[in-house]
Amino acid sequence: MVEYEKPDVAVVTTKGQVVIPKAIREKLGMGPKTKLLVYGYQDAVIMKKMEVPDIARELEGIYKKVDSKIAKYGELTNKEINGIIQAHRRKGRERAPQ
Repeated sequence: MVEYEKPDVAVVTTKGQVVIPKAIREKLGMGPKTKLLVYGYQDAVIMKKMEVPDIARELEGIYKKVDSKIAKYGELTNKEINGIIQAHRRKGRERAPQ
């Protein structure tokens, strides 16, 4: 059976800002700088928490893999480097929640 939470009231400020109630922020793990997709649908506003990948960490992982291959086998071709990148992307898609 689906459990529904008691609704809360939020007010739009003169700047168009809305405060998401603390209980909802805590439940969804939303902190400062959390990105939200915002949809207008008929007479409703729908917000969905976005999971934005950490590009710097992703690149660091790719660089480590390339550097370790270079250390082991010497210089790599562009094709080999592209293969490492593609393998990293495939691995990331497999881990991504559906």
